[in-house]
Amino acid sequence: MSAWLPTAPCTPRACVETPAAVPARRVPRALLRLTGVALLLLAGIALLPLGSRLPAGLVRRWCRWIVRAAGVRVRVTGATAVPTGGLLLVANHISWLDIPLLAAVRPARMLAKAEVRRWPVAGPLAARGGVLFIDRDRLRALPDTVARIAHALREGTAVAAFPEGSTWCGRAQGTFRRAVFQAALDARVPVQPVRIGYRLTGGPGRDAGATTAAAFVGDDTLLASLWRVATTRGLLAEVEIRAPIPPDCHPDRRSLARSAQPRETAPAWTHTVLVA
Repeated sequence: MSAWLPTAPCTPRACVETPAAVPARRVPRALLRLTGVALLLLAGIALLPLGSRLPAGLVRRWCRWIVRAAGVRVRVTGATAVPTGGLLLVANHISWLDIPLLAAVRPARMLAKAEVRRWPVAGPLAARGGVLFIDRDRLRALPDTVARIAHALREGTAVAAFPEGSTWCGRAQGTFRRAVFQAALDARVPVQPVRIGYRLTGGPGRDAGATTAAAFVGDDTLLASLWRVATTRGLLAEVEIRAPIPPDCHPDRRSLARSAQPRETAPAWTHTVLVA
């Protein structure tokens, strides 16, 4: 593994809130939730050959249904996503839930690590779905990856990326890596930052605050994370869409990445609130 690869210090044992025991009464509902997620994923796989012919609105709803099927409510606030044309969509990275949440903002080609291509079943499906792969172990391959992303952006495609390069627990976050922002500069397309967070709610008017229950970090397994999410009560995903950063507003990728980095407080232009 290359020394330049981004890593997070977050681990399941140190960072993730895991209940000591799941009450028996929650198990049937959790199994029902996971069944719903599986059925929605199978439906998506069946429709995969249709590709870009699927209406964007249907894709967004399908992505949100996946999150809701897992038992997670969704709150979207902020600006309106750029609806058409080339766009680099960037967000902080906490959980596997971030992927459908970001696609619910605007359907896009995802940028994923090259290892995903070698995963059984998921790898071939990701490749057929238009995922752009980045080989993080080969620094020499980075310029070619940036060029492929820029080409997709010039063609009017939205590309979604998590520039931290690794998942964090949510209470801590990484720094946005600059390479992917070079593609936006080269293609002269806007960058739309999105901030994702997770909270626990105890019912109307009750808020237990930020939680790491949804985090998928370190050596955590996908199965363990799925079960933790499905058995957590009152989990809310907050998606804050920030104003797009127009082309030519920043002279280099360093300043562009710094401008897109999520901040803790919501800006004054936030004007929409959608809860599902």
